[in-house]
Amino acid sequence: MARNTDRSYELSDSEKRDLIKLIERGESLPEKYRFILFDDRREVELVWNGKTRDVSTAILPFQTLEHIDEPRQESTEAEGLGLDLGGRQVKGWTNKLIWGDNKLILSSLKSGALRRQIEDAGGLKLIYIDPPFDVGADFSMDIEIGGETFHKQPNILEQIAYRDTWGRGADSFISMIYERLILMRDLMHDEGSIYVHCDWRVNAFVRCIMDEVFGRSNFINHIAWKRTPFAGSSKARSNKFPVNQDSILSFGKSDSYRFQQQYVDYSAEYKERFKYQDAHGWYRKTLLKTYSGATEQRLKAEGAWIDPVTDGAYPSYKQYLHESKGKQVEDIWVDIDLPNPMATERLDYPTQKPEALLERIIKASSNEGDLVADFFVGSGTTAAVAEKLGRKWIATDLGKFGIHTTRKRLIQVQRDLKTAGEPFRAFEVLNLGRYERQAYLNVSGRLSARQREQALARKEQEFRELILRAYRAEPLAESGFFHGRTAGRLVVVGPVNLPVGRLFVEEVITECRKRGATRVDVLAFEFEMGLFPAVLDEAKRKGIDLAPRTIPPEVFDRRAVERGQVRFHDVAYIELTPRYDSADPLSLSVELTDFSVYYSQGVADSIVAELKAGKSEVLCTQGQLVKISKDRDGVITRQLLTNQWTDWVDYWAVDFDYESRKEVIQRPKNFGVDGQIPGLADSNEFVEFVEEWTGSYIFENQWQSFRTRKDRDLELRSAPHQYPSPGQYTIGVKVVDIFGNDTMSLARVTVG
Repeated sequence: MARNTDRSYELSDSEKRDLIKLIERGESLPEKYRFILFDDRREVELVWNGKTRDVSTAILPFQTLEHIDEPRQESTEAEGLGLDLGGRQVKGWTNKLIWGDNKLILSSLKSGALRRQIEDAGGLKLIYIDPPFDVGADFSMDIEIGGETFHKQPNILEQIAYRDTWGRGADSFISMIYERLILMRDLMHDEGSIYVHCDWRVNAFVRCIMDEVFGRSNFINHIAWKRTPFAGSSKARSNKFPVNQDSILSFGKSDSYRFQQQYVDYSAEYKERFKYQDAHGWYRKTLLKTYSGATEQRLKAEGAWIDPVTDGAYPSYKQYLHESKGKQVEDIWVDIDLPNPMATERLDYPTQKPEALLERIIKASSNEGDLVADFFVGSGTTAAVAEKLGRKWIATDLGKFGIHTTRKRLIQVQRDLKTAGEPFRAFEVLNLGRYERQAYLNVSGRLSARQREQALARKEQEFRELILRAYRAEPLAESGFFHGRTAGRLVVVGPVNLPVGRLFVEEVITECRKRGATRVDVLAFEFEMGLFPAVLDEAKRKGIDLAPRTIPPEVFDRRAVERGQVRFHDVAYIELTPRYDSADPLSLSVELTDFSVYYSQGVADSIVAELKAGKSEVLCTQGQLVKISKDRDGVITRQLLTNQWTDWVDYWAVDFDYESRKEVIQRPKNFGVDGQIPGLADSNEFVEFVEEWTGSYIFENQWQSFRTRKDRDLELRSAPHQYPSPGQYTIGVKVVDIFGNDTMSLARVTVG
């Protein structure tokens, strides 16, 4: 903020002394001095507790988890995609589906290596977001299984984000959206625009924030969307008018934003009125104006009257309406309904918006080939519509289930476009992975090498203590290989920024044998793919009961740890069987033959106790889904819903040559542990990036089968794959369970 040069007000000596004392004590200055001391020309500003203009400057490398593309038969070189021999995209922009905290995602997009790809794609031209503006929103999901409905609550990570958004009421929501809007603005192209979807709870706040971030002069529209056009469809109220509208606020990054007016067809009522009133009346007025002072009767008597409809002197109403673009869309939208319960696009996802709504926005504010983004994508409506309209897209979400729902939806869009012979793009699933966890350590880049090393050691110790507390394990006093003990079992915590691999597990086995220990739990965020069950068998042969457990992201929320809400899960196992073609030695398919998983809500007893007579509930306990029912007499019955292992599988996919594509990240050369770059400015011109192989490979999704709301069937054997030449290959199989959690397994095969 610049110093005010207006000398119309001079500080008195007493005011200067008071200000100095306040500054020395580190206290806030009275609000009146803001406009006296500084040149701030804003007439209206939203101020809230904790307001700051500081935004995240973290630059974390994106990890590519999966590459998804339906093979094409026809050439699409004109689209700039380039195809390999299998008909899969090999060049050009690849759409991005990113899982993680959108604050870190936005700052990493803004100043990271992906920024160059965004600029090469023409820049980000349109953003639509539908943030969680409902303080009482229910983000649970209904999952169908065994003919029953399981009510899935948001995972703890999503609940934490929701608490952070609404923990202090409006203040925390405003802080959340303010920082993200600044990052979005800085990421947008100068010709770009943004649409923010909200309702009566926060629309006044959001308008003030957007005025400040984008400038009042860049305001475009305040759109009122009537969610349910049909009479009687909104919730009845006794003390006020029923609420049946949302607000959509649109701003441009500058006054050069792009916009194409949208039109809708004239109503039948209007057409009839135009036929008998507008057309005849308008021509009548034109004639009377031409013959000033004349009347229709006088013109007819003089033979100068022409009937525009019967005599054909002017275009007929039908011709006029045919040549007209239609009625111009205004800022009150009453013609778009919520998705019909039976509609194909309906996914039963909370807050899902209709495709027609996004179609209007995308058509109005972008051109074919432009890049659009949604950083609260939910069930993937923005991405799906963008793909259908030939736009490039970026979609992000914090919820793993939302990412999984979007992935399935976009695969279906690819399939539909392929069937119709229309072009489409590949997309990749990204996250910030271990680097997002690494940011938790948050070691300052301004320390010396020795100070950084010491600070990092302290942080790692705090990190382990937090995990042990969440696991309810007692820390071991002596320093050594193992970190804790619980229920007679040793506990070791794997590294924060690397997957636990065979060497680490072998070291665990060696240390157990040195101590004479026979039972140990290994806690890790990631385990190397293909590690199990081979190493468990090896440990068992050496007399050691080794239990691998996955550390959930919820451990980073101390409130969840203190409340005992964190659940560690056993590693899921996949059994796959290669099926060779006896007639063709280079052809092979894969059959999914088993899948085991362990989950537990940990609240079974309380659910049963609170269950009312005559009601039932579906819950997850001891690795099974069970329907609990209580009859009128209070008698409890249990019905097992997961009768077979396939009930757990929602989606599975195959990569027939898993090790063919290395996962290479681009990270800043002076990348700190916390993702910060010392002295980073708004521009990323001087940031140097280096490439680095993570040691992992990208899962090339070559075949998949999944359940949808309409189709619950699942294929358990893949289509045959034709290998180009004899040799050894690694097959990767990914399974996503009904909760959206994924597991991978690898198998070596020899063909030819």
